[in-house]
Amino acid sequence: MREIVRTNDLVLINAIEALFTGARIPYLVLDQNMSVLEGSIGMLPRRILVDDDSEREARALLTDAGLGKELRPQKP
Repeated sequence: MREIVRTNDLVLINAIEALFTGARIPYLVLDQNMSVLEGSIGMLPRRILVDDDSEREARALLTDAGLGKELRPQKP
């Protein structure tokens, strides 16, 4: 799994989830339940991960959707 986005913007997370679901790209959103520790103020970012095999497709999809600036740097 590769982290491609890290954000605390819930609207952005929902948009990415919709794009990935529509494109049938498997993904995970980690740290969603950290609100228990932070008191529901949305301070801690959520991480969106995709399979290594789907990373290129996921990055292209987000870039085409105008969300390329949200992408984490690609690691070798």
